[in-house]
Amino acid sequence: MHLLIYIIIFTAVGGVLSVLAAGIFLLLPDAQRNAVLPHGISFAIGALLAVAFWGLIPEAFEAVKPEQFQTLSGTILVGILGFFVLEKLLVWRHCHFGDCAAYDDNDHDHSHEHGHHHGVSKSAGALIIIGDGIHNFVDGVLIGAAFLTDVQLGIVTSLAVAAHEIPQEVGDFAILLESGYSKSKALFYNILASLTTVIGGVLAYFSLADLHASLPYFLALAASSFIYIAVADLIPSLHKKTDTKTSLQQIALITAGVLLICTLHDIAHHVDVG
Repeated sequence: MHLLIYIIIFTAVGGVLSVLAAGIFLLLPDAQRNAVLPHGISFAIGALLAVAFWGLIPEAFEAVKPEQFQTLSGTILVGILGFFVLEKLLVWRHCHFGDCAAYDDNDHDHSHEHGHHHGVSKSAGALIIIGDGIHNFVDGVLIGAAFLTDVQLGIVTSLAVAAHEIPQEVGDFAILLESGYSKSKALFYNILASLTTVIGGVLAYFSLADLHASLPYFLALAASSFIYIAVADLIPSLHKKTDTKTSLQQIALITAGVLLICTLHDIAHHVDVG
């Protein structure tokens, strides 16, 4: 039962905190927000990749027999391709209900700063809430699967989810405000959508607890999700600026994200072993 409490706490706190952090971030003046956002994205890239390669993938392979290695690797591959298809559908949704000019030059990112929200309708805001709720539900399932495998893996996975959710939540806020929602309603609906993370985590606890053989494959899908988000969505946004100072800052923050997650994972592992 204590494992269920862990899942509820980390899915709820991570989801709500990411929304609140994004809400506060959105209140900053445009110049400050645009200056700070790339730093957060750089850090999130390191965190996501570290969780995938330092935590999720090793844990998944340790839980299966050698003859299952190829199937598990295939799951990661299928997951990455699946998330590509999913994002294609999301791009279509934005183009159908809003403005797809931002995608024409492959310049889209989670901040939605380049025109996603320009002139969008009220229905687009509703779709954003629904889509965010589904996305958070899946995150909850993946966090739950990580906790069922190992407590410290669940903790660092939830931290990585929160890290990459903040830039996305900033974009969602921008779209909702441009769709005609007040700041209080935008905050309320974003928090409501974030709570589906808890639902996903709780359902994972009750449905996956007796399906231990499937847990490694859920971890593989979680890893493929993190890898895809970092490599396909976040990293391209960093290439908009190529000056030496910015590039060194990006490298330093990505490294900081990696080191933080790896350190937290190792500390938690030693504590758990001790």
